[in-house]
Amino acid sequence: MERTADELTGTPAKWWHAIPGEEGRIQCDLCPRDCKLHEGQRAACFVRANQGGKMILTTYGRSSGFCIDPIEKKPLNHFYPGSSVLSFGTAGCNLACKFCQNWDISKSREMDRLQDAATPAAIAQAAARHGSQSVAFTYNDPVVFAEYAMDTADACHALGIHTVAVTAGYMHPAPAREFYAKMDAANIDLKAFSDDFYFKLCGAHLKPVLDCIALVHHETDCWIELTTLVIPGHNDSDHELGELAKWVASELGPDVPLHFSAFHPDWKMRDIPATPHATLRRARKIALDAGLHYVYTGNIHDHAGDATHCPQCDNLVIERDWYEILRYDLDAAGHCQHCGAALAGRFGKFGTPFGARRQPIVI
Repeated sequence: MERTADELTGTPAKWWHAIPGEEGRIQCDLCPRDCKLHEGQRAACFVRANQGGKMILTTYGRSSGFCIDPIEKKPLNHFYPGSSVLSFGTAGCNLACKFCQNWDISKSREMDRLQDAATPAAIAQAAARHGSQSVAFTYNDPVVFAEYAMDTADACHALGIHTVAVTAGYMHPAPAREFYAKMDAANIDLKAFSDDFYFKLCGAHLKPVLDCIALVHHETDCWIELTTLVIPGHNDSDHELGELAKWVASELGPDVPLHFSAFHPDWKMRDIPATPHATLRRARKIALDAGLHYVYTGNIHDHAGDATHCPQCDNLVIERDWYEILRYDLDAAGHCQHCGAALAGRFGKFGTPFGARRQPIVI
């Protein structure tokens, strides 16, 4: 019998070890922070803790809310376009981004924010009941609630429902292999192409993110798309954008979609102006010139930056207006109906698109 959500709170966690010679002290092995915890201490993410000399996950079975979204909002443009996805998160994060757009959830240390409780089976059943093709672990980084996400993924797969991770990709290789083996798709933030940016603005480092992205792409079957939030004066130079695009093209290949999204002032960076539309269009051109086939702009109204073109014949195959699909010229296998070329991604029979609506639900 499955445990109730209340019983699941404080569930034993994976990926930790006792520190030799330091009685009761443990180290978390989930992410490169390698937090070392005495009895009663919480890790930097705040949700993984030392209780009785063992690591527990304090947010298992608890959520900050559930909502049905368009898959394009994750953003995923090549993963069953037009479908709906049941989205949820918990609390906490293992990065410390000063520009966090969901800071009220990811930076929360108030467990009473987690008002919605649900077991993995209940989430999968809710997705099936609402006709959602996927469940997304999002709003805060699913790395910090990996056990909950993985158990939910198992419950989803048992009902034929896909799973999606929206993450910063700050994770050690061993747990990453286990985690992404259970994900059907992921949008991974590549926040910048500078370790200085990661260190000063995120409290992290670039290399573990690059290693994680490469691991997911080359060693798992998880479909990935990347997102860079372009912040004026911090990661928007031609040189940095060019280096980022060249790394994607050379390390991952030209078919991994790259999304450039607009920053808006938030959290601890309210003094930085919003990203000009021209900056995102410039970033997109740089990435296309670097050889990437699928480059998008986000958080702005940009007809060209929303569109998917066939890389072989250059015909428009998916026309979008924000999260609305206006035209769809692919067959069920993802082949261009103009020239027959196969587009990169995961596709299926295209029906009535879900559209741009957002539908909060209770489980």
